[in-house]
Amino acid sequence: MMLSPDQTDPDLPWGHSDPETVFNVIKVECVADEPPEADGRTRSLAPPALTREEKRRRRRATAKYRTAHATRERIRVEAFNVAFAELRKLLPTLPPDKKLSKIEILRLAICYISYLNHVLDV
Repeated sequence: MMLSPDQTDPDLPWGHSDPETVFNVIKVECVADEPPEADGRTRSLAPPALTREEKRRRRRATAKYRTAHATRERIRVEAFNVAFAELRKLLPTLPPDKKLSKIEILRLAICYISYLNHVLDV
């Protein structure tokens, strides 16, 4: 049986004029087509399993994780600063208590090491 473009078959879900009705009909048909579980129940439409990246993002969004991360970062920065302070104590500067930036400490350390290397070669 052929239908003209302006005729609709009343048995088909898209023959309904209301989109909500079409959606409900399709949803009911999809759930009815699913095979029942072993105990006779039908499966529910559960959300799909999360990917590893999505799980990681959700875990990182918790307050507990952020607090722990901030604590670890604080400890790491403190250890970094202690290492720079110890390196600074080994470098000769005038005056000895002069405040140096981290990049100045590194540049001074490079110069001092090359000077010591030159002293040993002579």
